[in-house]
Amino acid sequence: MKRITSSILLIMFSCMICTTISAQKAVDPWTKKKATQWFNAGKWAGEMTLKADKSVNVVAFARQYHQNKAAWDLVFSWLAKNDPTTYPVGKYILDSTNVSLTITDAPSVRPFKETKWEAHCQKVDLQYIARGAEKMGITPVAGAKVVVQYDSKKDVGFYQPNEKKAKYIVAQPGTFLLFFPSDAHRPNIQVEGCDTVRKIVFKIRVVSK
Repeated sequence: MKRITSSILLIMFSCMICTTISAQKAVDPWTKKKATQWFNAGKWAGEMTLKADKSVNVVAFARQYHQNKAAWDLVFSWLAKNDPTTYPVGKYILDSTNVSLTITDAPSVRPFKETKWEAHCQKVDLQYIARGAEKMGITPVAGAKVVVQYDSKKDVGFYQPNEKKAKYIVAQPGTFLLFFPSDAHRPNIQVEGCDTVRKIVFKIRVVSK
């Protein structure tokens, strides 16, 4: 009798585990393999010819894109139809809830020591250098020391991560970068010979489900 009861309990426990795993997969189908396949297929880009930097977190990208597809399509459509090198400087609201765009063309870059690590919770950053070059750092925000507490009104917090784990990229025309809430990033680092940079920054609303 005890053996039968134990067997029944084991079967029930196994079923519970399988049900939990299935539920998790139903909620979040984006494994690294599936996200990479989706990303490499490139349908998300539409007619846009810009490429995503290799640092892009494809799993986070796949999740956010499919949870807010209309907003992301609006961003990529804008980049396909407009010339970032000549579009007037300023801030634009493409969707009052989901997407804004800022274009700058000025000496915005600074020496390395004058730049900071930052992260956002409410918006994803799409940053694109249309003219010139800018160095940017990226590293997981998890485990980073908080330097300035996150400000929900400004949607920014400042951090000090382990520099040994940080990756630095020289952003140039033709390739854009994406920074998700899990990414601490260090923008505006000066590249020798590029004091004035034309930069486009999209802010895309984060969706959590």
